Amino acid sequence: MDIAVVSLFPEMLAPFAELGVVGRAVQRSLVRMEAIDPRRYATDVHGTVDDRPYGGGPGMLLRVQPFANAIAVARGRVPDGSPVIFLTPQGRKFDQSAAQRLATLPGMVLVAGRYEGFDERLIEMACDEELSLGDFVLSGGELAALAVIDATVRLLPGVLGDGQSAVEDSFSAGLLDHPHYTRPEVIEGRAVPGVLLAGDHEAIRRWRRKQALGRTSLRRPELLQAQRLTNEDRRLLEEFLAERQSGSEDDNRPLH
Repeated sequence: MDIAVVSLFPEMLAPFAELGVVGRAVQRSLVRMEAIDPRRYATDVHGTVDDRPYGGGPGMLLRVQPFANAIAVARGRVPDGSPVIFLTPQGRKFDQSAAQRLATLPGMVLVAGRYEGFDERLIEMACDEELSLGDFVLSGGELAALAVIDATVRLLPGVLGDGQSAVEDSFSAGLLDHPHYTRPEVIEGRAVPGVLLAGDHEAIRRWRRKQALGRTSLRRPELLQAQRLTNEDRRLLEEFLAERQSGSEDDNRPLH
């Protein structure tokens, strides 16, 4: 996948391309990342990229021309079929399904804003879609761009050491993940649930599914409402709720 990020602060992106999952993907040539600074494509000697808004008001707006030129350059660095995505507060909320969709594409151009945002004409001229991380304010779109990159890149074939890791992540199946445990078996009086120690793979599968359903029901019920539950799912969820009601659930960690 080829990824170009249009940003006034390209230095924020460099460490990200060297570390962690994304860094390994870049090192293994599974992903290519490039940051493009609109200041380099401004036409005046000062590299001006912002100006006061018409109609007054606080703050500065990003000008069309430097960003339009930078986006045109970015489009030339990614394959055909790569969308130009603006990170904006009014964008569609980014979620796992959006990451899965982006992971099927050959590339993408991410445009990170600053200040009071973009001149609306730039969005009309150059934007294929808008994404938002959620209903809160960031100082710039770089962090949002990095979140989109990380969530997408980890889904690409060969990026994670275990191909099942991405499949079993939270939200991949529309549910929260089940609890996880490792050594030691007991810590501060809290033991690993016995079902995970017995070696019965079918029992483990059912327990993990039950926990995922139960946790989602308690913490994010709106996710569960969007699921098409099987008969087994309904039985497992009923078991979970009954065990929780009686205090007998085999999970030593608080659920909220």
